[in-house]
Amino acid sequence: MLRAKEILEQMRKKAIDIHQSGKGYKATSKALVLQQTMVRAIIHKWRKHGTVVNLPRSGRRTKITPRAHRRLIQEVIKKPRKTSNDLQGSLASVKVSVHDSTIRK
Repeated sequence: MLRAKEILEQMRKKAIDIHQSGKGYKATSKALVLQQTMVRAIIHKWRKHGTVVNLPRSGRRTKITPRAHRRLIQEVIKKPRKTSNDLQGSLASVKVSVHDSTIRK
């Protein structure tokens, strides 16, 4: 999914093609109607990683899926005094295994 000001992969590939043909940042940015700093960032990323696709971010992935998270919120709205162990049990029925301290966060 695209973020707010993300350039499409096709545009990034075009920027690399234009740059490889010998054009500079300024000519590339005018040809694609992009900022020079954006063209520079695309080319630097391509030189460093050899690709222009979106790379995975650092950090641990969440254990609770968005669907399970919505389910937790709905259960807490219905019964605000529900314990974390009860919520953990309801998540186990959806086959999501998390510690009760994770639910408390």
